[in-house]
Amino acid sequence: MRFLLVEDNADLARALVGRFAVNGHVVDHSVCLEDAELATRTVSYDLILLDIMLPDGDGREFLRRHRAQDDPTPVIVLTARSEVSDRVGILDLGADDYITKPFEFAELEARARAVMRRLGGAAGNTREFAGLVFDSTAGMISTPDWSEQLRNRELRLLEVFFSAPGQIFSKSHLMDRLFSFSDDVSENAIEVYVGRLRRKLSASHAHIETVRGVGYRMVRRE
Repeated sequence: MRFLLVEDNADLARALVGRFAVNGHVVDHSVCLEDAELATRTVSYDLILLDIMLPDGDGREFLRRHRAQDDPTPVIVLTARSEVSDRVGILDLGADDYITKPFEFAELEARARAVMRRLGGAAGNTREFAGLVFDSTAGMISTPDWSEQLRNRELRLLEVFFSAPGQIFSKSHLMDRLFSFSDDVSENAIEVYVGRLRRKLSASHAHIETVRGVGYRMVRRE
C-alpha cells in the first residue's frame, strides 16, 4: 500500500515512515499542506495520515478540500486535541478515523487496517480467489494442502491483485503502489516481484498473467 503522511514533526514522521516500511508499505512524507496538495495531484494513495497543525495552515482545510473534490482516499487524522467537540468536528469534516497524540504505532496500524477494510467492504483480513486464501495481516497465502509466507513487497503486490481479480494493472500503476518518490528503481523491478509471486502461486489455481504491452492481471488457472 502507498500512504501519504502529512506531518511536520520530523522525529515522529521518521519513526512512522520507518515502521510502515518494515511492513512493506510505501510512505511519502509531506511537511506542509502545499506539498501534500502537490502529492495528491501526482499520486493515487491508499491512505492519508494527516496532522492538523501544520506550518502553512490547518489540516482541516486540506480535509475539507479533499472531500469537496469527491476524493474517496481514506484519511486518518493525527491530532493532539482530545476534546470530544474537536474529534466530532474532524469526523464531520469527512475523516474516516482519528488517533490522539501520543499514540502507539500498533494502534495506528490497526486503525489503518480497519479503515482500508471498510473501504474495500471486507470484514476481516483474509480474502479468497480461485481456492487461494490470502491473509494480509499474517502475510500468508494458503490452500487446504499448503501454505507460503510472503515477503513484504510480494505481500503488497498481491494486495493490489486481490483488490480486483481479473483487472489489468500497468507496470506504472504497480510502481506507484510499491515504491516511493525517493526509491531509485526501474519498471524492471516489477517483473522481478511478479516472477517471485508466480513461483509462490504455482501450487495454486491463482496465476499472475502478462497482458503483453499493457500489464498484469490475476486470473484463475484451470
